[in-house]
Amino acid sequence: MTVDESLDNLLMRAGLTRTQIDDARGKSTNTAELGAQLEKTGAISQVRWAALLAERLGLAFSPVIDDEDAPADLVRRLSMQFCRKNKLLPLRLGADTLRVATADPLRLGPLDDLRVLYGREIEPVVVPDPALSEGINRAFDRAAGTGGLMEGFENDESLELGGGDLRVPDLLESDDEAPIIRLINQIIFQAAKDGASDIHIEPFETTSSVRYRVDGMLIEVLRPPRRIHAAMTSRIKVMASMDIAEKRLPQDGGIRTRVAGREVDIRCSTLPTAHGERVVMRLLDRSSTVLGLGQLGLSGANLENFRRLIVQSHGIILVTGPTGSGKTTTLYAALSEINSEEKNIITIEDPVEYQLPGIGQIQVNPKIELTFASGLRSILRQDPDVIMVGEIRDSDTARTAIQAALTGHLVLSTLHTNDSFSAASRLLDMGIEPFLVSSSLIGVLAQRLVRKLCLECSRPSGVAESGLAELGLGSMLGDNSRLRLRGEGCDNCRGTGYTGRTAIHELLVVDDTVRTAIMQHRDAVAIREAAVAHGTTTLRTDGTGKVRQGITSVEEILRATSEEAV
Repeated sequence: MTVDESLDNLLMRAGLTRTQIDDARGKSTNTAELGAQLEKTGAISQVRWAALLAERLGLAFSPVIDDEDAPADLVRRLSMQFCRKNKLLPLRLGADTLRVATADPLRLGPLDDLRVLYGREIEPVVVPDPALSEGINRAFDRAAGTGGLMEGFENDESLELGGGDLRVPDLLESDDEAPIIRLINQIIFQAAKDGASDIHIEPFETTSSVRYRVDGMLIEVLRPPRRIHAAMTSRIKVMASMDIAEKRLPQDGGIRTRVAGREVDIRCSTLPTAHGERVVMRLLDRSSTVLGLGQLGLSGANLENFRRLIVQSHGIILVTGPTGSGKTTTLYAALSEINSEEKNIITIEDPVEYQLPGIGQIQVNPKIELTFASGLRSILRQDPDVIMVGEIRDSDTARTAIQAALTGHLVLSTLHTNDSFSAASRLLDMGIEPFLVSSSLIGVLAQRLVRKLCLECSRPSGVAESGLAELGLGSMLGDNSRLRLRGEGCDNCRGTGYTGRTAIHELLVVDDTVRTAIMQHRDAVAIREAAVAHGTTTLRTDGTGKVRQGITSVEEILRATSEEAV
């Protein structure tokens, strides 16, 4: 009896029919593909298939690959492409044997190659294909790290752009061996792994610099040789469908790819400088889930009042703050909370960063005169209940948004102001009449992002030790604070003392007092005084509360808020 026949018998004893087995065999060329086909039809899971395969061949079986397996010094002798192509990963080197994970133990040639390369007898362990792929990703990630990005490039004189498919389905599955292609793929992969929002590639007189923006801060991860900067820039241009021959003018483009199974959109921008073209790439993880309002840092009265505002039937709600302060994320969270079958919600954005199920989303396109203002006018003919405008940039958009709010629509948008109290003044400066602003604006949420303290290396502290008294904040914390000081840095926080970010907020609810101030065309200072007197919490006060809870540090609050925000 052949191996295939005995495997078929095992499968039939597991409940599969001859038709299911024959159909799957007809669509597969090897053992690993057979397991994937059987799972695709719902006949059997790949975990169960791998266990049956191990049982038939008398081999060990493991459902997963532990992080303790496949150490860096063991896998560095192989390429990721070889392991992925041949469905194997060396796990552990013994005195006489090499333990190897495989999803296709019947493919003997690659296993024999490992026997010769490592000089050990092979001890196969059958692992389900998805678990093996994940294990390969993690193993080579640990082996490379940012320090290994330039490995093999220092003395390589054969750098080239390479060719092939310009839209790589998954960067980790690319088998292109051109050095520049491998380098750019690894830079993007490492950025996605580290949670970077942007990649900066900058040329200088004698060297180049690659920096990631992580938690709002730029961190240099690589200094490639200056001689390969033009090749790096050209490769990114090819991927982003830009003109590689044009080096004198700024260009914009985009890349849609997959990194370890995650869909990532990359917005690319090039800018000519004295020493070459500067490249900035903005990474948007399309597989990320939209956060809920309770996960954004909104707390207490701010959360309660904001939730009350977003269920109103009409009016304008603005979210303000500088670029990169999370305004769009907050709007997405608000829309997700109020989204229902009974409401028609339409957005116009530049760009559409995340897909929201059940919500119509429009991409701005100035080339065909689809702007925020023109798009908003078209949306009003679509019988909307709620409208989100990505940004109010001009008086035309502002006036159309206000008219929409006054005719029974809830409008959410963003505005670039330093605090919530300046939003009304900004609209007035655009030429909008005070009575229109006061009658349509119902709330303004200002926000900033601050880094959270690393729980591994931060330590408890007292008010006196932190120096808060000298800053005039000691009395704001109180005796019941869980104040912590930033640590010296550890592996968990990459030596920064911080991991992740949260937001601090300032919510201005437009009541009769604020409306009167707007009608009188009073400035932001007067509106601020009136609002604070009625209980509005400023950015710095909200931030101090998060310091009290041990979430962030005093330095972060002072960095993110101005002196006027006390």
